[in-house]
Amino acid sequence: MPAGGRPTVRSRRLGAALKRYREAAKLDQQQVAEYIAGSKTKVSRIESGQVSARPGDVRLMLELYGVEDRDVYQQLEQLARDSNKRGWWLNYGWVAKDPGFADFITLETDATYIRTWQPLFLPGLLQTDDYLKTLLGSGLTVHSPEAIEEAVAIRQMRRKLIEEDGARFAAVIWEPALTAPMPSRKAHREQLLHVLNVAQRQNVSIQVLPVSEWRAAHLSSHFVMLSFGPEPGPEAVAYDTTSSTVVLEEPADMGTHARIFEALAAAALTPDQSLSFIRRMLREIPEGEKEEE
Repeated sequence: MPAGGRPTVRSRRLGAALKRYREAAKLDQQQVAEYIAGSKTKVSRIESGQVSARPGDVRLMLELYGVEDRDVYQQLEQLARDSNKRGWWLNYGWVAKDPGFADFITLETDATYIRTWQPLFLPGLLQTDDYLKTLLGSGLTVHSPEAIEEAVAIRQMRRKLIEEDGARFAAVIWEPALTAPMPSRKAHREQLLHVLNVAQRQNVSIQVLPVSEWRAAHLSSHFVMLSFGPEPGPEAVAYDTTSSTVVLEEPADMGTHARIFEALAAAALTPDQSLSFIRRMLREIPEGEKEEE
């Protein structure tokens, strides 16, 4: 049983991938069990994520299924090794109270491609410390100073995913999320400057969807789409509710969200136009004035 007494998001991903390859090879679980010198129950539990597969079993299964791509072997064997690895995020109470958020950070950490649509807030991986503190201080829930500092520490760790040239990151942001005045002009300016700086990285693409693109903006609420291999095909989609994080993994959901993101990117300003737009925004925010009441 994976750590924590329930399937981990990594063990589920591994099991689902192995099941897809088995079905493509038109083999049943009993045939696989015989090949790896195990039981049908073991194969079933691996495919459901109830148990963690050993890298050796993964290798044997892929050989049986006729998989030749060595990148697939490397990716799934690494996933098997990492299935029970304890992530840094589990040391924070903020994460522990929402298993869905813990699953999301696991997926985000493993992702090779991250694409996000945000009509209301700046994407989490682009948020500065002061922007996050302003958000937390503006909600109905009163957070202790310790909880806010913990949330900031988590965000700082997550930002490293793109700031250290890791995952490829693409964001489409609706104009109001950038232009709406914040309680702190200083925090607003610093946030826009941060977006400009991060957008210079080769692995990052930022696009602004003009406010006039109402139809495109209402194709969907916010979401994050994640991919894990050398190709950008999505394998998970996540979004926040007021109290939890929801992760979708069904193929139909992946296709729908991929089409929505493509439509949003097509309607948005190009990355270069978007950076010019943000620079104009910066010039319009007074510098050094008193904060708004």
